[in-house]
Amino acid sequence: MSDAHPLRSRRPGLSAGALIIAGVVLAAVGAIGAWLQRDAPGRNAEPRTEFTANNPPAGLPTRLTTGQHLHWSSCASPPTARTGYDCAAMKVPLDYRKPDGRTIDVALIRRKATGPNSRRIGSLVLNFGGPGVSGVIALPEFLDEYKPLLDRYDLISFDPRGVGATIPVRCGKTADDTGYDGADACAEHSGALLPYIGTSHTARDLDLMRYLLGDERLHYFGVSYGTTLGAVYAHLYPSHVGRLVLEAPVDPTEDLREKQVSQVKAVQAAFDRFAAHCAARIRDCPTGNGPEEAARRMARLADRLGKKPAPAGGGRNLDADDLAYAVGDHLALGTDGWSPLAKALTALIDHNDGRPLSEGADDFGSADRAATPRDSSRAALIAITCADSSLRPDFERLDTDEARLEAASPVFGAVWSTGVYLCYNWPFDGERATPQVNAEGAAPILVVGGTGDPRTPFPGARRMARALGDGVGVLLTAEEEGHGTYPHNRCVTETVDQYLRTGRTPAPGTVCRGNMS
Repeated sequence: MSDAHPLRSRRPGLSAGALIIAGVVLAAVGAIGAWLQRDAPGRNAEPRTEFTANNPPAGLPTRLTTGQHLHWSSCASPPTARTGYDCAAMKVPLDYRKPDGRTIDVALIRRKATGPNSRRIGSLVLNFGGPGVSGVIALPEFLDEYKPLLDRYDLISFDPRGVGATIPVRCGKTADDTGYDGADACAEHSGALLPYIGTSHTARDLDLMRYLLGDERLHYFGVSYGTTLGAVYAHLYPSHVGRLVLEAPVDPTEDLREKQVSQVKAVQAAFDRFAAHCAARIRDCPTGNGPEEAARRMARLADRLGKKPAPAGGGRNLDADDLAYAVGDHLALGTDGWSPLAKALTALIDHNDGRPLSEGADDFGSADRAATPRDSSRAALIAITCADSSLRPDFERLDTDEARLEAASPVFGAVWSTGVYLCYNWPFDGERATPQVNAEGAAPILVVGGTGDPRTPFPGARRMARALGDGVGVLLTAEEEGHGTYPHNRCVTETVDQYLRTGRTPAPGTVCRGNMS
């Protein structure tokens, strides 16, 4: 699943329109780079010891394993990575079935650990969601959220296949166009790459990355779509699993069609909770006296905007689809987004001013911690999702799916229903209906789910923990609104940090209280 809407230009990450489309994925994109912090005055001057692993991925030529070394250097882009970060490129096979064939470069970024060598565990690889999120852009933008882990880990991220500087897919009108002009354009400009950008391919890249970073086992933190990538890695390489955190998990048991229905129900439920709060706590609540009245008012507002969009600043207009997407973006922020959402809806309803709603969603960004849209993130989201999913609905099925989504949500269903066309007429077969994630024999993996998540509904977290296998998936429940709880919930943050520092998982059934308690 993905985070950007296939039929419109949306910023990367798991945006409201994004979850619709692919059902459960998130997105963003950008230039390449890998960055590392230089020693600052006053920091420990102890010489750094580089780690070495002795278990290279099987089946690869030595030129890619023992014969390859990551050459870290200052990052040329993005500007946020020019101080304190290092970049590198890792060569991997385009097709792992032909490991001696063509290679591609995977863009990496690094922020060096600040703690002493004696306490350093290794590298922690971060994936911020998508598919379509550029880790090269996202790591500098979201470093503060993970900074406490720098005492024990180098923080690493990367541009997955199809994203940013790693064989970016092109689906626009021309080969240089970073927009999305449909499946035929993808086939024309990126047809040779499309079969090789799915999650299972990126998971294999992760194992080579682990080895070249010097770690015997992979330590990993994946958010939203990043949980699918982490779980697929665990399935492929259970003996190489170190400390894996899967936060806001995508349900591995639902196919793309089922995910869309689950998501639209979840975002509708989140909106209903907002409407109830607004009615009880906010004077002159723009959505009225509760969820039922809120649905009626939103329908009237959508009808009005469908006929005449509202000015949204910068030459933009806000139409009915934009309304649903922006509201979903606010809901993904949890209760922090409720007050700004009420104010923005008031401005829109009373003054026909779409700027607060549109700009507020832009300012908040995606709940999936994605960067701003500067390139082909939407094309990457669709291409990776369709490489993973084997569902190719016909027109009869599309009509049925549209009706189900519209029935599931009076506020969001009609807009979300366009997502059923995501992989229609895609030029290549997808891999599977659902990913393989069983990781029998792996070390314990921490799965973190929020009970009020509007993007990746909480039942999916339970199913992810079970699907990983007995003794492998360990579920941590957070009673929180919003998409993602780390580092916003103190209990979650302390539990996750302890696991990453010590390997100790919480007791079965552990619940972190929050704003839904």
